[in-house]
Amino acid sequence: MTAVRVRGVAKQFGAVRAVDGVDLDVHAGEVFGLIGHNGAGKSTLFKMMLGLLRPTAGQILVRGAATTGAGFRAARRGIGYLPENVVLYDNLSGLETLRFFARLKDAPPQECEAVLERVGLAHAAGRPVREYSKGMRQRLGFAQALLGHPRVLFLDEPTTGLDPEAIRDFHATLEDLRADGVTIILTSHILAELQENVDRLAIMASGRVRALGSVQELRERTPLPLRLDLHAAPHAVADVHRALADLPVDEHVWQEGRLRARLPREAKMPVLGALAALGSAVIDLRIHEPSLEDVFFGCAA
Repeated sequence: MTAVRVRGVAKQFGAVRAVDGVDLDVHAGEVFGLIGHNGAGKSTLFKMMLGLLRPTAGQILVRGAATTGAGFRAARRGIGYLPENVVLYDNLSGLETLRFFARLKDAPPQECEAVLERVGLAHAAGRPVREYSKGMRQRLGFAQALLGHPRVLFLDEPTTGLDPEAIRDFHATLEDLRADGVTIILTSHILAELQENVDRLAIMASGRVRALGSVQELRERTPLPLRLDLHAAPHAVADVHRALADLPVDEHVWQEGRLRARLPREAKMPVLGALAALGSAVIDLRIHEPSLEDVFFGCAA
């Protein structure tokens, strides 16, 4: 099933075309990343998918309801949203804050304590929000997005201000939600974090989707070299040179029996075969794929 369908969507602000003819499908139950430079159009597209902005052209369906149609008001009850900048009432406690949002969403108030427990804030439920750290505020914002058991979650820079343990817990929660069939769409500037935690992603530039697919699919489509790190026995450096002499391996850097080099993707298996033939002369060997950051700069340029 398709949870979010975007067809021919454009958004014009005066002379500026912020989004320019985007087509996109987000499958039900997947974690989908949306990334791009500042000004790429991703935030505008995000707001249109939420129904906060009306497209200049095209159509967006969320769980089958058009964001510009009369039925979207009811569909919104199945959507959770965490904005990039969480604004909360400082004089309310964490629990009072969730009860306030529960009333707005028509969610059962008894959910509030369980959701606070889920995001690791049960111990601070009675404390006023003004005493919360930035990371605690972010977790409280995530908690309000989870109220009402949404089937589609929109998360804008969701790990801002979180420490490493909280980020780990956040992604564990996303994994549980995905297992329950929840569709999750998120944006983040922390590409290394997205690399390990999304099923697919779209890279935007100049208002258009420049690349779409899983991280590995994007790696394979982008003509970026792999990196070879090799540790050879002291007596075997010359053997390694000979084994690689006729292969397209370049940028050799040797230091104390360690080689760092680059190679095209199609040379991966021939290089591994040549080095495997050296047996114990090779102490260690690693081949690194391009990072999502490498892919991003390659696609968004």
